[in-house]
Amino acid sequence: MVSERPAQSEKKVRGRAMPAKAIMVLCMLSFFFGLLFSGSMWVTPLQKREEAANNALIDPKLSLITNRFGEGDQRDIIGEVTKTHQAIQSLDKTISALEMELAVARTSQTATSSSSLDGSLSTNKVLKKAFVVIGINTAFSSKKRRESVRETWLPRGSKLKRLEQEKGIVIRFVIGHSATPGGVLDRAIDAEDTETKDFLRLDHVEGYHELSMKTKIYFSTVVAIWDADFYVKVDDDVHVNLGMLITTLARYRAKPRVYIGCMKSGPVLSQKGARYHEPEFWKFGEEGNRYFRHATGQIYAISKDLAAYISINAPILHRYANEDVSLGSWFIGLDVEHVNDKSMCCGTPPDCEWKTQAGNVCIASFDWSCSGICKSVERMKDVHNSCGEGDGAIWNVLT
Repeated sequence: MVSERPAQSEKKVRGRAMPAKAIMVLCMLSFFFGLLFSGSMWVTPLQKREEAANNALIDPKLSLITNRFGEGDQRDIIGEVTKTHQAIQSLDKTISALEMELAVARTSQTATSSSSLDGSLSTNKVLKKAFVVIGINTAFSSKKRRESVRETWLPRGSKLKRLEQEKGIVIRFVIGHSATPGGVLDRAIDAEDTETKDFLRLDHVEGYHELSMKTKIYFSTVVAIWDADFYVKVDDDVHVNLGMLITTLARYRAKPRVYIGCMKSGPVLSQKGARYHEPEFWKFGEEGNRYFRHATGQIYAISKDLAAYISINAPILHRYANEDVSLGSWFIGLDVEHVNDKSMCCGTPPDCEWKTQAGNVCIASFDWSCSGICKSVERMKDVHNSCGEGDGAIWNVLT
């Protein structure tokens, strides 16, 4: 009897009912675990209806693409997109060309109704036709430089007039007026022009730090007087072979917007007092950056449309400290062909002399160290004798 009591005690423990609180806890845990595992897969009837509606909207678009290009043929779709992109680019260029032509037309119309040089109102003014207008930038103090140019590469007197009439080549020394109009400096230029008849006077106050403004006024002035294919600016201490210049320009006559010169990209100088210091250096990025490509300022040429663009937009074209940088900046964003012609920046002898002997006659020659021919008054004739194309070359070119 004693041995049976432990067995009866075990049976009582095993058969005891689980407490109600424990059952409740287990139920709650089971409920939460069920939500955790089934929530991400459970889709309500409302969600099913929304998904079906979205598919109904997408399917027709997919069907259209499939029906047009063929099922799974993605290369055809990419090809169509590429063609569309190319068509848009072509349309943009066409619009740009039309806008430029409109600017030229506006310039001509403005010139037709503008006042003439003698101050009288001209309502039926017709622009003079020319192939090229060449403006030689000069200053009040540069009379000896002008004489050195006249004695070498620039025809004088009747030859200059004949060059304009027969070849459509117009050449003028370009100068504004002094800070005191009608003063001694202005009268000296008037007297010189009476004798040589080779000046173009601008409505501009002369000054070295005003070259960007002078350039803008120069192009605005010449397009209002001459209807030319090209407009050139050159400094009065640079040697030019006119025949080579005209021959080069003629090759680009069919191009609508051409910017021709010896392209460079010099450093942006932020140091005050440095030559060619750029006060707005911060606009060109970090210190040590370089300018965008632009033609060196000693000589460059632009086509009619670009000169007209400058004339039309002159009031809003920004001017930088350096004239050549300013000109280059005006063409950024336009559909312009930049022509980098190294024959427009040959060195003085022996450089240009060797090239001439090899049959590669230079368009222009100067010394980089002086931004022109060093001591040009004394050396212009020597450069002309060593590197000149011959006085008859200009009369044999076709324009």
